[in-house]
Amino acid sequence: MQSVKQLIKEGEHQQQDFKFRIDDSKKIARTLVAFANTDGGRLLIGVKDNGKIAGVDPTEEIHMIEAAVDMYSKPKLEFQSRVWQEDMKLVLEITIEKSLNRPILAPDEEGKWKAYVRRKDHTLLANKILLNVWKYERFDQKRPEKIGDEETQLLAIISDNPGITLSKIYRLSNLQKSNIDRLMVLFICWNLIAMEMNENGTFYQISES
Repeated sequence: MQSVKQLIKEGEHQQQDFKFRIDDSKKIARTLVAFANTDGGRLLIGVKDNGKIAGVDPTEEIHMIEAAVDMYSKPKLEFQSRVWQEDMKLVLEITIEKSLNRPILAPDEEGKWKAYVRRKDHTLLANKILLNVWKYERFDQKRPEKIGDEETQLLAIISDNPGITLSKIYRLSNLQKSNIDRLMVLFICWNLIAMEMNENGTFYQISES
C-alpha cells in the first residue's frame, strides 16, 4: 500500500501539488480547476514545497476546500479526501478527477471566471485555442482526405518554425487571424500540430505522432 511519504517523494508535478496550508479558497480553486481541466490530480495539504511534512488540522483545511469548490468553481467540482498520519502529523489529501465537461472555470485575481490548466508543476491560464479545442472535441472532427491551400500554407509556416508562437504565425501568414485560429484548432484536433504550454508561453510545432 502506498504511503504519503512515497507520494511526497514524487515531488510536485502535473498531477500533484503541495500546500503548507490553505489561506485563500479562491486561489486554491484555480489549482483544483487546473487539475480537472488536465489529467486530474491530488493536493497534499500540510506539506511544504521542499517535501517536509508540517501537518495540518484537516477539519479546518477541508472547510477551505469546500468553500473553493462551492463558491469558486463552475460547474461545481467534486473531490475526494483522505487524511494521512505520518510522524504524529496529519496530511490532508484532496483528489480531483479529470473532467469530462471541460472547461471548468475559476475566478482570476479580478474575479473574472477563467479556465486553467496544469503543465508540469505550474497552473496556467488556458488560451483561446485550447478553449476552442475543447469545444471541438465534443464532436467528431474527422481529418479530411485532402487539405486546401490555406491549410498547406499554415502547416508550412509551423513546419519551418518549430516552437512558433501564435503571434508570429499571424505575422508570417497573410490569412485573417480568425481563420488562422479556426485552422489551428482543427490541426490540433486532427493531431497535425502539437501545442506546448509552459510558464513562458504557448508554442506550436508539427506533431510527431
